[in-house]
Amino acid sequence: MSERSKFLESITRDNAAVVLVDHQVGLLSGVRDIPVGELKHNVVALARAATVLDIPLVVTTTAAESMWGPTTPELVEALPAGLKIIDRSTVNAWHDDRVREAIKATGRQKLIFAGVSLEVCAALPAIAATAAGHDAYVAVDASGTFSQAKREAGLLRIQQAGVVVSDYATLMVEALADNAAPESGAVYAALDMPFAVLVGQISAAYQA
Repeated sequence: MSERSKFLESITRDNAAVVLVDHQVGLLSGVRDIPVGELKHNVVALARAATVLDIPLVVTTTAAESMWGPTTPELVEALPAGLKIIDRSTVNAWHDDRVREAIKATGRQKLIFAGVSLEVCAALPAIAATAAGHDAYVAVDASGTFSQAKREAGLLRIQQAGVVVSDYATLMVEALADNAAPESGAVYAALDMPFAVLVGQISAAYQA
């Protein structure tokens, strides 16, 4: 039998958790590699789709009451009721005991990270999780940073460390697995991809 390869295994609703790191208003104000409105849309869609699929979410901030401000309100609104956002001081979210314990409590092997900034808030915990034996993924379009150079450097570093690079919608559709699943409509609605919405409208028109 061939050796296990995380690169060949599928994301499922049973093996994955989503870790959202520092989508805070102060940090978002400096993002330059992706339009801020698009970034907020994508991370909100990721959180909503994960919730539909019962994929656990761990959400963290750093210096929320001082340096970087609160989590963007759109994301707070999208989170499951009662979910506690963990505020920390460590640069690398993985180095905070509460964050690690929250991730461990999910019981999931595959961890989907997104963060602001990409090369620090998403990359560093993803690399650390990989070193700890997890399969780490970064949703690059639900992450952002402060220049194109920082984005390129961050992407190179995580790939060199064995972190899988993907996008928010692909990861959630992969976890959905079957378009005949009863949750499929809600998942695609949560993902809010304009072309998919249009396709759904066309389909609905034919069924009318």
